[in-house]
Amino acid sequence: MALMLRYILATTLVLQATAALAQRPGDRADRMQERSRQIDARLADDPYVGIHASSGLQRGLYRIESTGVSTEPVRLAAEKFLAALSAEQHAKTTFAVDDDEWRKWMNQHFYVRQGVGFDEMDETQREAAFGLMRASLSADGLKLSRDIMNLNRTLGELNDNDFDEYNEWLYWITVMGKPSADQPWGWQVDGHHLIINYFVLGDQVVMTPLFVGSEPVIAESGKFKGTVIMQREQDQGLALIRSLPSEQRVRAVIETSKDGNNNLGEAFSDNIVLDYAGIPASDLSPHGRAQLLDLIGLYVHNMREGHARVRMAEVEAHLDETHFAWIGGTDEDAVFYYRIHSPVILIEFDHQRPVGIRHLVDGRAPIRQHIHAVVRTPNGNDYGKDLLRQHYERDH
Repeated sequence: MALMLRYILATTLVLQATAALAQRPGDRADRMQERSRQIDARLADDPYVGIHASSGLQRGLYRIESTGVSTEPVRLAAEKFLAALSAEQHAKTTFAVDDDEWRKWMNQHFYVRQGVGFDEMDETQREAAFGLMRASLSADGLKLSRDIMNLNRTLGELNDNDFDEYNEWLYWITVMGKPSADQPWGWQVDGHHLIINYFVLGDQVVMTPLFVGSEPVIAESGKFKGTVIMQREQDQGLALIRSLPSEQRVRAVIETSKDGNNNLGEAFSDNIVLDYAGIPASDLSPHGRAQLLDLIGLYVHNMREGHARVRMAEVEAHLDETHFAWIGGTDEDAVFYYRIHSPVILIEFDHQRPVGIRHLVDGRAPIRQHIHAVVRTPNGNDYGKDLLRQHYERDH
């Protein structure tokens, strides 16, 4: 019940704000500002705790320690990016490391972003922004990010070239704290279908919440024709559920009907109460466990190799406690949702209902051309919050 109440609250924020403004005069920008302000105001009533099970927050999972993987390239790239900004851009892009700006992200376009947008950057600034992403992400992670941005333009093309709402430059960067070798700081990219939160403390990195997806996921026409994303995440998830023995598959499938959107950990869901569901990895065969780790790795390896290796070691340490759950069909062309949930990682993959291309498809059922995926760090360490807490307790 607690989970359902929190989920309903998080997913109805936009609807409530829209209804309240439906009869108000004013231009579109004013309406967007007001809707965003109303949503942000809810955060004050919901201080950060972290995603956790109904048994409570599990403590002692994270600690400040050296990983042996340098973050110096990330710091230098961040400094180069900030130096490329004008004084006005710099002022609106930088926040304190403990600012609630971390939590103010949303997939939907109407939400008013902070920071500096790629649409207002010159070429030098854009290259510096991509340089920050390049230093922080793996080659796969950078490609996925760029492809998502480009597919956003494809969506604009499919909506009568509405590039005011959908284009490849409608993404914003903020920097929290001052880039440092030993003090906490981080950065965020925020926009339609792409949100990256990247917290740094010494040589430790936390890259969640991470939100990736697109509508469409395959560009069949336009400037970026041929761009394709999220097929491995889709196909390997389906391969895993189909490979399970029938008894295990029954335990993994928590619902066979898939007629709506199922993601729980999207925007403004930092504190949802989510119990484990599906089948635990401890019950899988060695091959099944390897498949599950490979699937997790597709998401984790959007980070640079060294920090991805550290993260995967953390995941493997809790593999027996990791659960795999499924909603939907399991035939070759099924639409579905899956969840991978452990004390230290939460991954959700979801085929969503059509929104931006609903005028091009029949009905409102979920489709494979609209995907959302979310990665979280449960039990209090999204945005590096638990590491930041320990840092303050130790050093301040």
